[in-house]
Formats: sequence, structure tokens, C-alpha cells
Amino acid sequence: MFSERGGCLSSGAVLADPCGQGVIARRVSVKAALFVLSLVVSLALGLPVGVVQAQSWPSRPLRLLVFTPAGGAPDISARVLAERLSPVLGQPVVVETRLGANGNIAAEVVAHAPPDGHTLLLCADSQLVINPHVYARMPYEPQDLVPLATVASNEFFLVANPAQPFRTFREFIDQARSANPPLAYASGGNGSQHQLTMEMLKARTGINLMHVPYKGAAPATTAVIAGEVPVEFAGSTAGPQVRAGKLRGLAIAGPRRLAAFPDLPTISEFIPGFVNSIWLGVCGPRNLPEPIVERLRAELNRLLVQPEVREAFSRSGALEPLVTTREELAALVKRDYEKYGQVVRTLGIKTD
Repeated sequence: MFSERGGCLSSGAVLADPCGQGVIARRVSVKAALFVLSLVVSLALGLPVGVVQAQSWPSRPLRLLVFTPAGGAPDISARVLAERLSPVLGQPVVVETRLGANGNIAAEVVAHAPPDGHTLLLCADSQLVINPHVYARMPYEPQDLVPLATVASNEFFLVANPAQPFRTFREFIDQARSANPPLAYASGGNGSQHQLTMEMLKARTGINLMHVPYKGAAPATTAVIAGEVPVEFAGSTAGPQVRAGKLRGLAIAGPRRLAAFPDLPTISEFIPGFVNSIWLGVCGPRNLPEPIVERLRAELNRLLVQPEVREAFSRSGALEPLVTTREELAALVKRDYEKYGQVVRTLGIKTD
């Protein structure tokens, strides 16, 4: 029988080291010796220490955090990629949900994680290019969350509850202009792309709508299906519901019609230049060793061109694989940071 004595476990026998401190010390010594050995080897071979670290990465299961409930585009993307990354990397990739604050809670965990490549985020552009403008206080410094690779583009549907009298985009705009009291619209939360896209549409058309924020894209879509709110901009959560007739598709906010919904017009067909798309990626903490970053990018890019991944994404109707170079990703972040910054300042959107 084991008993606890002064915080140490004992089997009742007299032990020279009852707390196991010698075992712990030996383990620490072994780990320290291995680290020193890796330094010696890397120096002897003229290799950066990061190369040696990357050769043993990953050494334990990876955490891939998402910030939306099941059914949201980040959650769908994370699970598709995690299933296929696990056998490639030789370690389980565990999808972990952390909801709240438009993705800031999940992003904070990753931004403050050790830079060893074992804690990553399936991020959306919001954490990088919207939240720093919207939130008065950020729980992490923007430079502490680093985009490593893009994985998908997610186009917005403008959708309505089928019981609404308007059946087309033009009819919606006419109804929104004359409605008294104003029509309400759902979003995935204050400062979300859903809200900003609708606010951009309001600014371009002069319509008046009342914002009803929800805790994520999936709950917002559920509310529109239930008739709690008449209309919303939604991403991948809306595609299957439009197919099933539970939502009425009015238009697409992306640059072109979707292959899965060829009859849905783009908003730019009515309002020239109106385009707003979401992109998703994988982010990590600052100071990740470069060899780990490069291997992760290479493995993701290989997966994203596989037909089965494209098929898994396309079932939502709005997700498509997105592969970029590092230079293209940097330009994308810079462009969208400036674009959303201007929108937020113009609309005066702020949240705590």
C-alpha cells in the first residue's frame, strides 16, 4: 500500500530517497545533458540550434486551438487538417476549442505559449487585422501572434430566413430602406467580420439595420434559421443550410460566384467594387525556430493541394484551400490591416 508522508509517496519501506528527488535530479540531468549535447553537435556541424530542435519536432502531441464552435469555418478547417497532419508528423494533433472575445482568448493562449511548435492556432484574419483596431485592450501584443501559413478562404453568404418577404438582394435592400423599426441582422460578435461586412454594406447603400451579436458564427446562423433575426452575413455555416432550404441565399460577398452556388450573384454585380472575404491560416507564437516554421508550411501546402482536402472543404460550400508564399501572406496581412483599420475608424466601432 502506498501512503502519503509529508508530501512524499512511500510504500512503507525505508527509502534512502523517499521523495524520489534523486530520480528527478537524474531525469533533469539527462535532459540537461541532451540539450548540451544538441548544442555541441549543432556547433560542431555548423548548424543553427533551431535545425537540431526541428529534427526532433514534434516530440509530443500538438494542440491546435480554434475560437469558434463546431460548424464554424475555423473548426471545420482545423479538424480536416488535424486528421491529416497527425500521421504526417507522427504525433496526434488535438483540436481544442477556446471561445470568446472574437478569437482573442484562443489567440492569447497561443501568443503566450512556449515557441516550440506544439501549440498553434487555426486563426482567422480577425485576430491579426481587426481585433487590434476594435479592442481598447488586447490580451496579447499583436507581434506575439505570428501568421505561419494560409489554409483557406471563406466567402460570405448574405442569407435570410425563408419566411422573410424579400427573395433577392435588390428586394432586401428595398425592404431595409423602408422598414420601421429597422430590420435586425445577426453576427458572430462585436467586431467580427460578419458585423464589419454588414456595416460596410450599410455605408454603401444607406440602409438602416440593427446589430444583434452572438457568440460565434454558428449560433448566429442558428438564430436566423429559427427566425429570431431575419438576416446575416455567414460563411461556411450557411452553405449546407442554403442547400437544405433552411436559409435563403441572397448574394455572395466574394469576388466571384461560387461553383457550388452558381445561381447566387455577387454583391459586386449590384455595387461595383464591393468585395469582402475571410482568410484562415495557422498562427504560432513569436520566435518559433525557422526550420519548424518551414516544415509546417511545407506539410500544410502539401495537404492543401490534395483532392480529398479540397472536397472536405467544399462540402461547406464556402471554403476553398488557400496557398500563399510568405511574401504573399505578409502583403495580405498588411493590406487587410489597413483596410479594416479604415473601416473601424470610419464606423467608430470599439469594444472593451
